[in-house]
Amino acid sequence: MSGRLNNKVALISGGATGMGGAASRLFAAEGAKVGIVDINRDAGLQAVADIEKAGGVACFAQADVSRADDVARAVEEVRQKLGPITVLFNHAGSIVIKPFLETTEQEWDRLTDVNVKSMFLVTKAVLPQMIAAGGGSIVCTSSISAVAATPMEVLYCTTKGACHMFARAISVEFRDRNIRCNAVCPGFVRTPHGLREVAELQKLGVDASDAALAVQQGRICEPEEVAKAALFLASDDASFVNGAQLFVDNGFTSV
Repeated sequence: MSGRLNNKVALISGGATGMGGAASRLFAAEGAKVGIVDINRDAGLQAVADIEKAGGVACFAQADVSRADDVARAVEEVRQKLGPITVLFNHAGSIVIKPFLETTEQEWDRLTDVNVKSMFLVTKAVLPQMIAAGGGSIVCTSSISAVAATPMEVLYCTTKGACHMFARAISVEFRDRNIRCNAVCPGFVRTPHGLREVAELQKLGVDASDAALAVQQGRICEPEEVAKAALFLASDDASFVNGAQLFVDNGFTSV
């Protein structure tokens, strides 16, 4: 590895599994001390063990990132164990897949809390550390669903549109304090989340078959490919990239 995150402390929300887990391991391999914040304690501790076995430095803080008290505690725990946070990957998220007219208010509230409110809470908790440190980098996981609507995913598409604009707005407000904020926007990815999405869409009559994905994005994306894109945005290699949306979709949104 090239040490692209040497001397950085990175907090990754939703960093235990899937794309978040791949990013946790990659960021650590690139020299960052990694704080994994996730609701899944067992997976989070396993990710820390994997990182330490490979010679990296990591810690785990369990939290429901839609709850302000959980976030405040987890961010402070990471700061105390690893030092001031200078890289933040807002990755935590979930999905609701069902016909819009069957969607409940409770599902709307919960998905908005997990996908959007979590970014607000975690970013607000971390920014003072970045400002005091003289700068930092924030990456937010958006999606192709921010710009390419899918039937049965009205809630998900709406939340990802909000993630898109959150990253842009943070970028312009904190640019003068040497803080960058960008969004990474995956297509369909081979993670538990992504494979569940494909299966549930097909049950509801939406063509998300291998053949359809081959037309839309060539093949399914691997989580490590998204992690590498997030690494670029988080690193100093992207020092003049701010307020951008990096699509990791092999042309899905270019058609």
